[in-house]
Amino acid sequence: MTQENINKILEIGILLSSEHDVNRLLEQILSCAMELTHCDAGTLYLLDNDVLRFRIMRNNTLKTYIGGDGTMPQLPPVPLSRENVCALALLDNRNILVEDVRSCDEYDFSGPMHYDALTKYRTKSMLVVPMRNRQGERLGVLQLINALDEEGNVCGFVQSMVLLAESVASQAAVTIQNVRYMKEIKELFHSFVRAMSTAVDERTPYNGSHPRHMAEYCSRFIDYLNTRSDAPHFTPAQKEELMMSIWLHDIGKLVTPLEVMNKAKRLLPEQYANFSHRMETIRLLAQIRQLKGDISASERDVLVRQTQEASSLVDQANSAVFLKNDLLEELTKLRDRIYAAEDGSFPHWLTQEEYDMLSIRRGTLSEAERKIMEQHVEITDKLLSQIHFSKDMSHVREWAASHHELLNGGGYPRRLKGDEIPLQVRIITILDIFDALVANDRPYKKALPLSKALSILRENAEQRGELDPVLTRLFIESRCWEYSETFPGKTDEILQTGV
Repeated sequence: MTQENINKILEIGILLSSEHDVNRLLEQILSCAMELTHCDAGTLYLLDNDVLRFRIMRNNTLKTYIGGDGTMPQLPPVPLSRENVCALALLDNRNILVEDVRSCDEYDFSGPMHYDALTKYRTKSMLVVPMRNRQGERLGVLQLINALDEEGNVCGFVQSMVLLAESVASQAAVTIQNVRYMKEIKELFHSFVRAMSTAVDERTPYNGSHPRHMAEYCSRFIDYLNTRSDAPHFTPAQKEELMMSIWLHDIGKLVTPLEVMNKAKRLLPEQYANFSHRMETIRLLAQIRQLKGDISASERDVLVRQTQEASSLVDQANSAVFLKNDLLEELTKLRDRIYAAEDGSFPHWLTQEEYDMLSIRRGTLSEAERKIMEQHVEITDKLLSQIHFSKDMSHVREWAASHHELLNGGGYPRRLKGDEIPLQVRIITILDIFDALVANDRPYKKALPLSKALSILRENAEQRGELDPVLTRLFIESRCWEYSETFPGKTDEILQTGV
């Protein structure tokens, strides 16, 4: 082996160790082997269960280069049969040299012959080298075709070429295995993240599809941005980091109390039960007083009707999306009303605690409950601080824990504003608000029509200054919600009619 070949092998080792895309890696393996052995064509197979599958094909004469972009060659797989030269090399873990395939009866060359008949190529010499990892596990095969002499004529592969190909195959096997290990570790981490996100979903029937919907919107939105010359672009790694942040952005809800997260109405179930029991008590006391002769039957009927009206009022306030002033006034009157209890006390028809809950203007959460709910972003940050993220995922914790920050400083938990909020967080916030507006699984509100949701986004961006106006406009233009679970078809008609 010449010093030049040794240097080339060292260069190949460095080249292969720096490549993490499996398709480009396989292409480089075959290209390096062909360059070192000075041959005209080659094929790289990878073992898949009990067959060898074509992954990379190169033929310089025919200018055929298939597989480097991930496209699989449309050729039938090679069974692990001893009649097939590639399979035999892998089964016996040995190199196989063939001077001329047309004069060799030892192996089945019907495949190359059929290929030659279709392309008018002439397959002659062949070198087959198996690839195995450190543990001796079979990975695949390098098949090199038609060695060339200095004048460019087809000749046989010499023994020195076998050593060179063997060296490349050995380095390739280690690199392929390392890439597979990295892929497995990555898939393990991604599956863990999805499992944690599912754990949040399974805690409650509400908000269950939120991260998945956001991930769908985000993937389409980033693809759309990458097509625009006037928009920020994302590499696949940057997109993956952003997607990971979305999957983890609500992980803090794992410890949010369910009575807060699932609160569909202003009163908690036990509070509503206490109020209903109080109305029944007032009705029974009225009946007792009527039987004692303290009040008339008509007076009893008035009290019964008033308790029914009170229950209707509370039901209305309890489930209202927004509490209007007239409803609040009626609640105040009900709170101030008292009745005579059996023990001689005079309780209010509506307790102060019940009144405070029913007086919540928008939504179902009290100020204290809202603070508990908002703590999920701080808990998200705390939980993610325990994970050692790789360099290409180094921003996940920050982005996931900042998705409620607003450009005008009105968000939480750190009240960031303007340039303090990264581009990726601005995107997550838009997606988060949009899905919250159109979601049909929230306990405290009905899903808004798409046109209304988009109008609110514009208002938040252009008038309130909460959202990035450029990203909001691009999001709306992207229509990335189309064909999602929420909007399964195109939305032109929905946008026009607002239904």
